[in-house]
Amino acid sequence: QVDLVESGGGSVQAGGSLKLSCVVSGTALNKVCMGWFRQAPGKEREGVASIGRYGDETYADSVKGRFTISKDNAKKILYLDMNRLIPEDTAIYYCAADPGFLCYDQNIPNLNYRGQGTQVVVSS
Repeated sequence: QVDLVESGGGSVQAGGSLKLSCVVSGTALNKVCMGWFRQAPGKEREGVASIGRYGDETYADSVKGRFTISKDNAKKILYLDMNRLIPEDTAIYYCAADPGFLCYDQNIPNLNYRGQGTQVVVSS
């Protein structure tokens, strides 16, 4: 059983920053594809970023250059550094993991294990 617990969401003004964390239990991080996806009200789920077993990263075009995904294998924590936030980044953000999926940003919403989500609100 893989459990994921996100934290770090909140409300911020446009141009600000937030750092999301996802604590993982039940698997080693170097055995799974991991990533973040988000869902805004009335919109489809959107893959944001992925990080593979060996640390290879991919990003959605909408966040490239502003967001950075990283992980600490020893602490079993996944991170998402979000900078230069814009109102369009407002959504519930979920971390996800799976040992068996092709690891890239657009595929992250399809991963089998996910957390409960953390809300991010960016005001203009």
